[in-house]
Amino acid sequence: MTEPTSLPYTATLSPEDTRQLELLRQHRRAHRLQIPPKAQVLQTHLQEPLLTRGQKLADLVAATIGSWRFIVLQSSAIAIWITGNVLSGRSAWDPYPFILLNLLLSFQAAYTAPAIMMSQNRQSELDRRHAQNDYEINVKAELEIELLHEKIDLMKDKELLTLTEAVRDLTAQVQLLLGRAR
Repeated sequence: MTEPTSLPYTATLSPEDTRQLELLRQHRRAHRLQIPPKAQVLQTHLQEPLLTRGQKLADLVAATIGSWRFIVLQSSAIAIWITGNVLSGRSAWDPYPFILLNLLLSFQAAYTAPAIMMSQNRQSELDRRHAQNDYEINVKAELEIELLHEKIDLMKDKELLTLTEAVRDLTAQVQLLLGRAR
């Protein structure tokens, strides 16, 4: 029984597909050399980076300002401010165009916007890292599937070769028996 020299599966691939498959294999080999053992990889991916005080504060500000509780409290405070000033008449601490209220809201916007941006930038960096990890996992899965296809095709080829040889042997035996019967 002879082994097939090349797989029909690989022979049917276009030169571009063969080149792409070889590039994927090279990437996988190089990637395996760079990655620590699985236990360390899992432990590394599960640990989030330690946050600085500024990052924690930015996340707290973004979480607070981005909540319905904050919107309701701020809307209530503004309504009380306006109502109090309108009802106070001439002795109001911030009379009608509410310049002090506008100044306070401008200060709030000036300080919260950068904090929210810092929080979003940090989240964006985390998302990029997760996307890179997902890409690497997808490449590895694609290579594993490709290798499984090759193994299945090799098994089919071996089985087909074995069946072909069995048919040849049976044909030879039948011809031998027919030759004796004449």
